[in-house]
Amino acid sequence: QVQLVESGGGSVQAGGSLRLSCAASGSNFNTYLMGWARQAPGKQRELVAGITSSGGTNYADSVKGRFTISRDNAKNTVYLQMNSLKPEDTAVYYCFVPTSKAAYWGQGTQVTVSS
Repeated sequence: QVQLVESGGGSVQAGGSLRLSCAASGSNFNTYLMGWARQAPGKQRELVAGITSSGGTNYADSVKGRFTISRDNAKNTVYLQMNSLKPEDTAVYYCFVPTSKAAYWGQGTQVTVSS
């Protein structure tokens, strides 16, 4: 069982930055692939970024060069640094862990970017 708690969302103007955090409970955090996804009103949930246990990363084309995913295994935490935010980044952001048994999701944190 993995529990995930996101924090760090909020409201910013276009061009601003936010840093999201996701604290994970449970053992073996450092072996997990971790990721962030988002869902805007009326749209499907989309993957934003992922990070492997060894630190390899990948990003959606829409956020490449602006968002950075990272992890601190000592703190069981994964981060999403979001720079140069755009109004189209407005969404609920979710942390997730895909495992062989199940995919675990956090409760989500709202990010609102105003123009």
